Amino acid sequence: MTRRPLATRSAGWAKALARGLARTRVTPNAISKASVLFAGLACVAFWASRGVADGWLVVAAAAIQLRLLCNLLDGMVAVEGGKASADGAFWNEFPDRIADVAILVGAGLAVDNPALGWAVGSVAVGTAYVREARVAQGLEADFSGPMAKPHRMAAMTVAALLAIALPRIAGHATLELALWVVLIGTVLTLVRRAVRFREALSRK
Repeated sequence: MTRRPLATRSAGWAKALARGLARTRVTPNAISKASVLFAGLACVAFWASRGVADGWLVVAAAAIQLRLLCNLLDGMVAVEGGKASADGAFWNEFPDRIADVAILVGAGLAVDNPALGWAVGSVAVGTAYVREARVAQGLEADFSGPMAKPHRMAAMTVAALLAIALPRIAGHATLELALWVVLIGTVLTLVRRAVRFREALSRK
């Protein structure tokens, strides 16, 4: 299983939480599945907000962060907690693809531009595909940006919170601008990873 390098993995609170979960009957795969539920909640909250409903935007931002927390803890419980399973690699990756698309499409629905949300989600899946294609060729996983998953989720969380603080029309525009920024950054990430993949294969 490839693991994204995360500074939070060494944080005391993360280690304590992972140890606590490892002592329960909760499995890493269950945590991975929970991440999809939080992503679905974020999608619904974005959609319900239409980019301007403060309460729903708070829910969306919180759900995004809970999704990321699940992404952090599933690997820690599996590896550090010694609860890895034979199909763990599948549950480590597959739910992430659904979660990415759900959150980004939800943001697109919030600004009445579902096509933009689907575009960002599709490119996000493409970046993960290139990363896993590298691994399939025996190369080290490439988690490079400028708009990798943590950056995309941070951007959408900040945009949701900013939209709460801004007037009605400006809040709507903030979310749409964030989606365009994430789209451009994710396209650059896809191109960068593809180029690095090709170069790595030529040196192999």
